[in-house]
Amino acid sequence: MKPITLADLRRHALARSLFTPTTLPRAIARLGFVQADPLRAPARAQDLTLRHRVAEYRAGDLERRYARLGIEEDFFVNYGFLPRATHALMHPRSPRTVWPAARWQQAQAVLEFVREHGVVHPREVDAAFQHGHTRNWFGGRSKASTELLDGMHYRGLLRIARREGGVRLYAARDAQEAAEDPAAALDALLEVAVRKYAPLPERSLSELASYLRRGAPQWEAGRRAALARAKACLPSARVDGITWYWPEGENPVSRRHAVAERVRLLAPFDPVVWDRRRFEAFWGWAYRFEAYTPAAKRLRGHYALPLLWHEQVIGWANLAWRDGALSADLGYVAGKPPRGSAFKAALDEELALLTAFLQPRE
Repeated sequence: MKPITLADLRRHALARSLFTPTTLPRAIARLGFVQADPLRAPARAQDLTLRHRVAEYRAGDLERRYARLGIEEDFFVNYGFLPRATHALMHPRSPRTVWPAARWQQAQAVLEFVREHGVVHPREVDAAFQHGHTRNWFGGRSKASTELLDGMHYRGLLRIARREGGVRLYAARDAQEAAEDPAAALDALLEVAVRKYAPLPERSLSELASYLRRGAPQWEAGRRAALARAKACLPSARVDGITWYWPEGENPVSRRHAVAERVRLLAPFDPVVWDRRRFEAFWGWAYRFEAYTPAAKRLRGHYALPLLWHEQVIGWANLAWRDGALSADLGYVAGKPPRGSAFKAALDEELALLTAFLQPRE
């Protein structure tokens, strides 16, 4: 095999992630995990991710079809949607935060209520138990029932049955036996992450292994060993002073890794964008998610979507959807767009596709 270059890795990353659009179940299975985010600008991150990978996808399709897809909402390396087989590998969880007896009594009472009613809205739990309010992680006030439901979901007592208007509705979850081989479960979970985000710089692979403590905190002691096994087994190459890893059976220099000459506007948590270290190595500039940055300090906007043209990320766009019309505020790393009619035509096509994606289903 010829020496691998950074350009080879970049094409490999794009070709393997931006696969030919398929059905929603197949796309989720191939991705292995779809990161979620509650912000809608102009659609949620999970929808912006899936629109490139699911044929004729519309904003909200994942939420509308969730109950029939055989998937779960939960923490993995981040919070999102994943197949039930992967979800099962992480449970039962033993969170690092230990609940006192009084908290468990509250949880058991709520669990009985949920079992009795089947599927419940958080406001039903709040009305039935009147738990009051509590201080949340960012210093504000939240309903204590909402925090309790979140904790029960994380501990595997509840599952997300569906959403209504973006609000999670809960159902009881059957108890599950612990994995007979925790090391094998950790290996499988790390493999899902690698297949989602490869090719990966060594530091990014290590960070993904560390993020598994969110999905499987009970196996924290085995995480370093799982990382060592992955490094020993995964194909790798040293490129420009960095060791890169990718899944077994893939060839970063394959001629099949052709990238379409089109424009794509990518979500901030799209697999192509998620690894900010890799992003900067591939495209030579630093992308930052600035939705929670004070407006005066933002460089590119509240919810800037990286703009991919062929195999280069050359800029970004902030989109708005008002009264059935899409508007785009564009910025470019070079200060101006590429010359020629090909880019303009491709950009117009992408904005037209986005407009169709944002149209509500009848």
